[in-house]
Amino acid sequence: MAAHFLEAKVVILGSQSVGKTSLVIRYVQKTFSPNCPSTIGASFMVTKRVIDGYKIRLQIWDTAGQGRFRPMATAAILVYDITQQTSFEEIDSWIKELRRTTSDDIIIQVVGNKCDLEHLREVSTEQASDYSQKQLGADHNLFEVSAKDDDGVDEMFTHVTHRILEKSQEIERRKRSNPNGTVQLDQEHDKGQGSNRGCCGV
Repeated sequence: MAAHFLEAKVVILGSQSVGKTSLVIRYVQKTFSPNCPSTIGASFMVTKRVIDGYKIRLQIWDTAGQGRFRPMATAAILVYDITQQTSFEEIDSWIKELRRTTSDDIIIQVVGNKCDLEHLREVSTEQASDYSQKQLGADHNLFEVSAKDDDGVDEMFTHVTHRILEKSQEIERRKRSNPNGTVQLDQEHDKGQGSNRGCCGV
């Protein structure tokens, strides 16, 4: 039987040096470099996963904050450094900007990186969890991860991918009930291939 195919674009946003590029490289290439250069301009990596019978192709964009890439995103991952309070405070600006410039259907995920540096922590898990649930809903799961130690990275991206699939199915239901509506995600049918799976989700 033909498999469902779904393509989605994910943007990674956050302050400089919070580890956005390292997270993408860790997830897609399964490697980590302590000397990963800051992103200039925009770049993306592609990865494919199979979830619940859907072949999902993710374009993960590391945009250095460039605004023109946000409106086309299916999901946005907002990254802060748990050792830098200011990087967490800037998450608020990213959420406001996304709400101003993107579809109401965009998925927003807050992620604290560098949980391997617990002894330098400035942002408590409770503070970040309370804030993200207040802004994004009581069912929002905060993730604290470590790109360096490969702790929680797969789990976080898998969670986001599940949310993308659920949102796609919700949009399809709306489309069927309202034939004049629009769908934000690209869907088609394809025939079989690939898979993979995923510090803590709070």
